[in-house]
Amino acid sequence: MRVSLSVPSTLIAGAVGLALSGSLLAAQDDDFSFETTEDLFQVCSTTPEDPENIPAAFACRAFIEATMQYHDAVSDRKKMKRLVCYQSTATIADGRQAFLAWAEANAGNESLMGEVPVVGLVRALAAKYPCK
Repeated sequence: MRVSLSVPSTLIAGAVGLALSGSLLAAQDDDFSFETTEDLFQVCSTTPEDPENIPAAFACRAFIEATMQYHDAVSDRKKMKRLVCYQSTATIADGRQAFLAWAEANAGNESLMGEVPVVGLVRALAAKYPCK
């Protein structure tokens, strides 16, 4: 997922600032944990009804984007084998949906859901966007 923003970055920055200011939500540092794939799933699966949906949505997006930027940079610069081969039209939202579907399908697998979240995310995206 190459960075593909359909929303102006100033709007995103303003929304993040507003969300983090405490005027809309009282999200605390310990509200989001990224110790396991299950934790990432909990953050990424919030719904608009959840009181912490806005910061959770931004946290999920940032995690996915950072993971894929690192993957792309390492595999491009070091000529390493790619693990995820997504189409140029894939978006971060597509990656989120792929991760959520994978996590839901593996919800009962304590081993997979207990892995560090970057591993679970890459597993999910590799399943959706395999390299051939």
